[in-house]
Amino acid sequence: QVQLVESGGGSVQAGGSLRLSCAPSGDTYRGYYMAWFRQAPGKEREGVAVISRGSGYTTYGASVRGRFTISQDNAKNTFYLQMNSLKPEDTAIYYCAAGRLKPSLRDADYIYWGQGTQVTVSS
Repeated sequence: QVQLVESGGGSVQAGGSLRLSCAPSGDTYRGYYMAWFRQAPGKEREGVAVISRGSGYTTYGASVRGRFTISQDNAKNTFYLQMNSLKPEDTAIYYCAAGRLKPSLRDADYIYWGQGTQVTVSS
């Protein structure tokens, strides 16, 4: 079992930055892949970024590539999503997720989910 707690959401103007944090607890096996997803009202959940806890391999969704960065601090057992150059279309609830299959951006590949944190970007 893995428990995930997100923090760091909030409101920001377009062009601004936010950093989300995800603190896993429970089973901290390094074989997990950790990902960020988001869901805007009326839209399907979208994969944003994923990182391999073991190798540090990362991949990003096309809509955020070059603006968002996923990272991990092994000493703090915490994962981050640094979001720069934010746009109104980035407004969504952001979720941290953990899975053991592969570093994908498909939500079906993840079994543990946080409660979500709201990010609102105003124009």
